[in-house]
Amino acid sequence: MRLFCGAGMVFLLVNGSLLSKAEPTRAAAPSSELRRDATVTAIELAMPGVVNISARTTTKRQGYIYDWWRDAWAPFTQEMPPETSAGSGVIIDEEGYVLTNIHVIEDATEISVKLNDGRVLGARVVSGTRRSDVALLKLAGKKGEKFVPVKFAIDDDLLLGETVIALGNPFGLGGSVSRGILSAKTRRSQAEDGLLEREDWIQTDAAINPGNSGGALINLRGELIGLNVAIYKEGSGIGFAIPIKRVNEAVNEIFTPEGAASLWFGARIQAGTSGLLVAGVEEGSPAEKCGLQKGDEVVRVNGHTPRNAFALNRELINAGDKEDIKLTIQRDGQRKNMVLRLVAETTFFNADLIRRKLGCTVQELTPAIALRAGLDSIGGLIITAVEKESPTGAANFGRGVILLGLDNQRIHGITSTARFLNNKKQGSTLKISILAGRPLRRMVVELRVR
Repeated sequence: MRLFCGAGMVFLLVNGSLLSKAEPTRAAAPSSELRRDATVTAIELAMPGVVNISARTTTKRQGYIYDWWRDAWAPFTQEMPPETSAGSGVIIDEEGYVLTNIHVIEDATEISVKLNDGRVLGARVVSGTRRSDVALLKLAGKKGEKFVPVKFAIDDDLLLGETVIALGNPFGLGGSVSRGILSAKTRRSQAEDGLLEREDWIQTDAAINPGNSGGALINLRGELIGLNVAIYKEGSGIGFAIPIKRVNEAVNEIFTPEGAASLWFGARIQAGTSGLLVAGVEEGSPAEKCGLQKGDEVVRVNGHTPRNAFALNRELINAGDKEDIKLTIQRDGQRKNMVLRLVAETTFFNADLIRRKLGCTVQELTPAIALRAGLDSIGGLIITAVEKESPTGAANFGRGVILLGLDNQRIHGITSTARFLNNKKQGSTLKISILAGRPLRRMVVELRVR
């Protein structure tokens, strides 16, 4: 018996007969394609649009009275050491707009953003609201520079138990990934620290830690389904995110010509099944004057096809109030061309509109006036004159009365107050919260607008 080997085979010679047997071979190295599963692919799609945010705060705000005192006496006070916080963000537009949580950047005097490619850029706050805990930043990139945005998922396109991935900057460590499932779609319970006061948060067991706030929660298509926002301290593996539906609502509120640039457009735009639809038009607004109607589909803006409501509003804001904007809309199966010109809000929503509605002349509070009145806010308006034959005259309002709120909504300035009153019909009832009397005391007075 003789044994021969060759070419991956074993040959055995027995009594003159040649037998063969396959020689076991070493297993081939697994292909990288086997490792690039749905999770890896989703991360590769979304990660270029996820950023790390560093917010530097020189002096912590303590309220308007404190700030006024601090600014007035700064030469005689010692400035506190700067505070630095770390968070995450998501690029949502190729021109460098970034979403994050407002608590990540609130009161920051300097914001820097580290991109996925390692570059660090400055950023400024465009807008945001505490109520939504969503803030919008603008990167200070080079002129014409384009960034990679994260794609938004469709509102409410959530599957209980589906795989989700959290991307962000936990503990300031840099880009990090964790995987879990969607544990709940509409969590409404409250934590002791009040973190869950907002409705419809989504819950996941993907690891979310301090620093993840403002980062992306994505699905296996690499689409943004939520902004990571909080963890439940009393539990393990319980994290929360603001769902994309609420994110869209917040963006449509804070990034409008009115919210971001104090320009009056006067139409609400929302994403429909077939495109961008006009959800409503304000009476007397530039939108109404150019011919827009509720139900119109906006097809093109200045020759471009906007891919979402954010891109449409960006085109409007960039045009400002000095340029005509060419719109193409579709209505009843036919396309129509329109010309729109935005106007500064203050040309319409001003103290004169308040006077016409209420019969009083007002001015915004200054820190000095607020200090004398014992207020820690300058959000109200102070009356400087009252017409006798007017709603405020009939309610015996006088000079020095401070307006604090309208229909249980806090007053934040002349423009927003005039906008609120513009939507009140003649003769409708209005509840006004005021400070009046000597000493000043709070009271609520009901009157009818004219």
